[in-house]
Amino acid sequence: MNPRRKQRLTWVLILVFGVSIATGLMLYALSQSIDLFYTPSEIVEGADDGKQKPQVGQRMRVGGMVVEGSVERDPKTLEVSFNITDTGPEITVLYQGILPDLFREGQGIVAQGELVEPTVLKASEVLAKHDEEYMPPELAEKMKGIKHVNPNKPYEDGEQ
Repeated sequence: MNPRRKQRLTWVLILVFGVSIATGLMLYALSQSIDLFYTPSEIVEGADDGKQKPQVGQRMRVGGMVVEGSVERDPKTLEVSFNITDTGPEITVLYQGILPDLFREGQGIVAQGELVEPTVLKASEVLAKHDEEYMPPELAEKMKGIKHVNPNKPYEDGEQ
């Protein structure tokens, strides 16, 4: 192999190695800042076939329905705790701040925060869903048996 080809090969290998290192570092940085979406059932029972449960300290988003009668407010501060559920298990959400206007018991919400105990999420943000008409087909099928949720009719008569 002549020296010129050897030099080109060296530069190509250095370039490929550098791009590989940069890609690896970017993927590592992104994996640390991704907030995965879970349902309460997936947090308590584990997700999918692997039944891998999220770890305490993991950042995540959790979506579900606020359980009737579970909202507790601290009268001196803006601290609120409430339970959310999807089809069975419940998890507790702790939040300090002003809740959205559409927040109420029986309403669908998404809470973003950090898991502080296996079934307790300390939320940094709570979003109330304004439109209950759309629901993923799998979740709608599971929730048909729950009293306060009818996927085909989001509100009871006279309730808005």
